Amino acid sequence: MTTTQTPAATHAVPPAVASLFPPRAEREAIEQWLTRELLEAGERVARGPVTPRLDMERFRRELAQFDFTSPQPLQPLLAWTISQLEHGLTHLNNPRYFGLFNPAPTFPAQCADRLAAGFNPQLASTGTSPAAVAIEAHVLGALAQRAGLPPESAGHFTTSGSEANATALICALTHAEPRFGTDGVAAFGAPLAFYASRDCQPGWFKVAHQCGVGRAALRLIGTDGSGRLDVRALAAAVAADRRAGTRPIMIAATAGTTGAGMIDPLAAIAAIAREHGLWYHVDAAWGGAALAAPRLRALLGGMELADSITIDAHKWFAATMGCGMFITRHAHVLGEAFRVTADFMPSAAASVDPYLNTLHWSRRFMGLRLFLSLAAAGWDGYGAHVQRAVALIDEVRRRLEAHGWVARNASRLAVLCVAPPAGAAPVREIVRRVLSSGRAWAAATSFEGSEVVRICATHGESGDEDVDALVGALVEAARDPGAP
Repeated sequence: MTTTQTPAATHAVPPAVASLFPPRAEREAIEQWLTRELLEAGERVARGPVTPRLDMERFRRELAQFDFTSPQPLQPLLAWTISQLEHGLTHLNNPRYFGLFNPAPTFPAQCADRLAAGFNPQLASTGTSPAAVAIEAHVLGALAQRAGLPPESAGHFTTSGSEANATALICALTHAEPRFGTDGVAAFGAPLAFYASRDCQPGWFKVAHQCGVGRAALRLIGTDGSGRLDVRALAAAVAADRRAGTRPIMIAATAGTTGAGMIDPLAAIAAIAREHGLWYHVDAAWGGAALAAPRLRALLGGMELADSITIDAHKWFAATMGCGMFITRHAHVLGEAFRVTADFMPSAAASVDPYLNTLHWSRRFMGLRLFLSLAAAGWDGYGAHVQRAVALIDEVRRRLEAHGWVARNASRLAVLCVAPPAGAAPVREIVRRVLSSGRAWAAATSFEGSEVVRICATHGESGDEDVDALVGALVEAARDPGAP
């Protein structure tokens, strides 16, 4: 009897590329080394200048040497990169950074990034990543409940607040005209308009452009003298557009303006939106974290009436970049806005599968950052984090006022706009001097027609000594000699 034998393979599968997929022992050694190096670099950053101190000419020469023709060992590459980042960045994780809405990230959020990188889930559907999708949905549900939205609300994580705001406008257009999804803005047969405060995030102009309504569709409404949207001017603008044959679509209120941390009159704006049948969106990219603090939640009264909300976890919730959120009470509108058919995808409901209710298909597991931080601290812990920032800014204000500075805004969201005393150097010169010194970081902006220094508490570990450094740098920089 003849037996048939399987012939031996003539070509074995080549081994994995060791430089890309090193053996466990090597990975473990580098992981331990990298953890230690990052901790030590973080300690040096906290002691050093806030602003970059990199020799760019030398850096460009070194960078040009990486022509990618000859492999190099990973550990020296990591050491070189740490050094460049340590000296070549404005350090948001320096406790003397009192700048834009870019907080130092929580440690649980940093751990989340390592987990997400290690497992690398594809956040498209429940079929591929059921645990990850469910974790994100759970966090979004908790935020929606905290904001007072109904249980059937839906949403998703975004790469930024601008992406979430763009989603709001897409939903508003979809809700206003069923044919928008197929015919675009032509389906309206009229010019379109949407409304926001003149102190809104300027990214709204990009949103108007990318959504196809055009930048001219954004109506910037004046403020009431305190940095809040003037509701009478808003009502007049909507009525005037209707009379002129323009189709109003959406009103976007801001809860925490970029320049001054002011909250628009949310309930009054909601009433105008309801009167005219407009989509009511609240951009709470910064101020949404006030939901965690019992003494501040009342400031967001009227948010519960919103059709949709933007909150950035990478702002006051202190997740790593970038981690925004979009939440809406109209799950069916969100599903229609991003409806698509793909027979290769294992699909569930549009309100569940991220690829059916977001702009993205492939994306990172971003929601784990906020999940671990919320789970580790609880609402009370986050509330304490937010309240601490408010108290810190109150202390900055008190110390600067003792030197003759004048607070211009009245924000409860840890943002201070302050003018130097009479006879001081101009505001932008003061800020230039502070940044040049590297002792602290603050910004120059304008508020209600006046130039001011903008100071925001963005680091959860900033303390008295950091307030001392900031105030000392500002007071010294305000002295007039040498000012243009």
